[in-house]
Amino acid sequence: MSNEKHGLARGLTNYGDIDFSLYLRRTFASAAGYSREMMDKPVIGIAQAPSGFNPCHRNFPELVEAIKRGVLAAGGLPLDFPTISLGEAFLNPTSMKFRNLLSIDIEEMITAQPMDAVVMLGGCDKNVPGMLMGAASADVPAIQLVPGPMLPMPFEGERLGACTDCRRFWGRYRGGEVSEQKIKIIEGKLATTAGTCAVMGTASTMAAVAEALGMSLPGTAAIPAVHADRIRAAEASGRRAVELALQPIRPSQIITEKSVENALRVLLAISGSTNAIIHLTAIAGRLGIHVSLRKLNELSDTTPVLVNLKPTGEHYMADLHAAGGLGAVMREIKHLLHLDCLTITGQTLGERLEAESPWVDRSVVRAFDDPIDPVGGLISLFGSLAPNGAILKRAAANPALFERTGRAVVFESLQDLADRIDSPDLDVNPEDFLVLKNAGPKSGAGMPEAGYLPIPAKLARQGIRDMVRISDARMSGTAFGTVVLHVSPEAAVGGPLALVRNGDQISLSVKNRRLDLLVDEAQLELRRAELAPPAELPDRGYNRLFLQSTLQADEGCDFDFLRPSRMGNRHSC
Repeated sequence: MSNEKHGLARGLTNYGDIDFSLYLRRTFASAAGYSREMMDKPVIGIAQAPSGFNPCHRNFPELVEAIKRGVLAAGGLPLDFPTISLGEAFLNPTSMKFRNLLSIDIEEMITAQPMDAVVMLGGCDKNVPGMLMGAASADVPAIQLVPGPMLPMPFEGERLGACTDCRRFWGRYRGGEVSEQKIKIIEGKLATTAGTCAVMGTASTMAAVAEALGMSLPGTAAIPAVHADRIRAAEASGRRAVELALQPIRPSQIITEKSVENALRVLLAISGSTNAIIHLTAIAGRLGIHVSLRKLNELSDTTPVLVNLKPTGEHYMADLHAAGGLGAVMREIKHLLHLDCLTITGQTLGERLEAESPWVDRSVVRAFDDPIDPVGGLISLFGSLAPNGAILKRAAANPALFERTGRAVVFESLQDLADRIDSPDLDVNPEDFLVLKNAGPKSGAGMPEAGYLPIPAKLARQGIRDMVRISDARMSGTAFGTVVLHVSPEAAVGGPLALVRNGDQISLSVKNRRLDLLVDEAQLELRRAELAPPAELPDRGYNRLFLQSTLQADEGCDFDFLRPSRMGNRHSC
């Protein structure tokens, strides 16, 4: 390797004297105890996101140690550095607000610091997409490593794991079936190990997406956080990063139109989180690739649901690992995938799948001709209420609610929802459609996972467990129900959702992929004229940047200035 461009000599600080810059850098590297021999090796960055506010990441110290072991064994110099850590349940208003900030942190630290390749260690929901977005923009050889899912644990004759079971018991508590004393006991039993949610929530879905794209080592998406294989995966990632430093394969060579389509196919087959549509759109957008929601429907109609995991099935991520992992899923849809896509191993996807053991546990991963559902778990809806699209996780919804017209029960904001949803005076029936406005990306709420509107208390006590719910918000990947999300354009920018009023009729047709507000255009024009002007931007800070620059859900909610100029001549997958 030439010291002109690699290792510690890469991207020298500019003092106007290049030789002095390298001399000074080596001086301070000496202060860290590195020998001159180590300073001449390829540098592998380890971007890690530990935090006391992120218990999902509490196994990071041993994973970082294993990555370093792999780097050293392969002849590299490992240098770890901290990044923003997004702990899903610990951020206000929502972790989604800070995903783009994390992506900036990753991009800038990868390019500003001297590294020939980087291993990115993150898991909890928004960390993986933020890291992949930053890596795509930096285009330095990169490997995504996740901490792995937590283990479900036995409790009173069943296994529990965050967070689908969290929502199941909370629904029973709201319905009066579980006592306050019992819900407090359950609270301490739902998440008992390190790792991300134990089900096919957003964190697990994004781990699967990273592997399907080719940005993670094969077989690493589903390894439990506390399994020894997870440590071995970290070591292997460090070793492979050195090989990438010597023979670079860049994210732009891996994240392509074809690999993004592969990731969408996998997303549909695993019945993954609705959030993944936004995140994959943002990742692909960094490389000028447009994810079409209409194309999503085409793929969904020909991609069956094969994975029997909560929230749409009965098993957990640990069971998927034992059943053959993501490779077992991809082999079943192999004829639908672009097998010539390059992965970070240097192999094509086809070569990777050919080399793996054919064994699979059919109770967890079904055969292509014996699916859980013959069509994909996610679809897009279009119509007068969602001109640019909305998302429904039909695999987690009640088919009895798929073709119907309902009366809108409208909540103007999250505060309005909190104030009235459990009021005994709320005028609501099980056949109504609950509608939440002003919870989208530019609403000031940060697009929270509030689309899973609670069933009104008086209906919950009657045993009602699902209703049609519509919003411009998101929903946790661990949630379930007939929930229409990401309505675009959102209410805060004057989209049709802003015009909905109590008592309006709304038509939902999953069969026709339609979501329509049944109000005549003349009346809608009158309502438009009455809309309040947009709120003024905050004076300063990240709030101003977020509200000023965030794109709509169908464009991935990325910052407009972070996408390449060639998006004007974009490619579609």
